[in-house]
Amino acid sequence: MGFLKNIFGSSEPKEEKILPWHALTQLSQLDEIVKRSKAKTQVIFKHSTRCGISSMVMNQFVSAYDIEADLDLYYLDLLNHRDVSNEVGYKFQVMHQSPQLLIIKRGTTVAHASHGAINEIDLGTFV
Repeated sequence: MGFLKNIFGSSEPKEEKILPWHALTQLSQLDEIVKRSKAKTQVIFKHSTRCGISSMVMNQFVSAYDIEADLDLYYLDLLNHRDVSNEVGYKFQVMHQSPQLLIIKRGTTVAHASHGAINEIDLGTFV
């Protein structure tokens, strides 16, 4: 039976990992992110809920995320909050991509990545 379990997976439900997301839904939050970044690293994950690649990268990010990281983590549903997504690009001087991860420290973008490169970033180096 162990062989079939390895092929088809376990019927036992996996424990779902929940990250400490802050929903990024309003333009005014961007000024707050800049302000908070003076003392603590801020991370924005821009996600397209209709894109399979974005969903895959999001799942990988969640699986690899270190819950103990001392940073604020923001989730931006760019389809429902296009105005916020556009302003993120302008305010933090990055070209729009999806999925996209931005790391903000001391008011500026210190790193950003899109698609598979998101999961290559070691968030610990920015804390």
